[in-house]
Amino acid sequence: MPQLILIRHGQSQWNLENRFTGWWDVDVTEKGAAEAKAAGELMKEKGIAPDVAFTSVQSRAIKTLNLALEAMGRLWLPVTKDWRLNERHYGGLTGLDKAETAAKHGDEQVKIWRRSFDIPPPPLEAGSSYDLASDPRYAGIAIPDTESLKDTIARVLPYYQAAIEPELAAGKTVLISAHGNSLRALVKHLSGISDADITGLEIPTGQPIVYELNDDLTARERYYLSER
Repeated sequence: MPQLILIRHGQSQWNLENRFTGWWDVDVTEKGAAEAKAAGELMKEKGIAPDVAFTSVQSRAIKTLNLALEAMGRLWLPVTKDWRLNERHYGGLTGLDKAETAAKHGDEQVKIWRRSFDIPPPPLEAGSSYDLASDPRYAGIAIPDTESLKDTIARVLPYYQAAIEPELAAGKTVLISAHGNSLRALVKHLSGISDADITGLEIPTGQPIVYELNDDLTARERYYLSER
């Protein structure tokens, strides 16, 4: 049976500082690196042996994948990096302290920006210090200036169906190292979670989620590897 493993990157520097990150490239902390290594060790211990891996073009997800693969003795795996697995773009909230933003705009407004299914944060202004227009990894890409979870799903899901499902259909075990919201997009699809309920789903850092799939790639079972 096909098997899909999802892992959210280890703690990043801006996770630690409680700042909105989105598409901004932030490294993992020492704790985040340890989480990634521990995830790899756990997968090896539990007999998880990925055949192929996918990640975003953001350093925290790439580094988490590399550290996990190294711990598994599988750094040689073919890895595909694609921007469509990036974190949700937080628009004008990028770089802001979450507590300070709540104090300024109110807890309820920030909750809407963070957790609403289809209401995006204010857009990032052109020329902002967080503008990625000159970043070479996004050359030729229409970089969003903000995204809701619905917008994130609209780029993640077609990519999953076009690039990742064929690997699963071939019977391969696939590992995806990505981000809280890009992984929520996949979990919503695979587990049939409603628009309302997905807003309450939290995915912890560095904890592998395993999907046991049927031959038609529908989900048979979903669980955290640490609980098995």
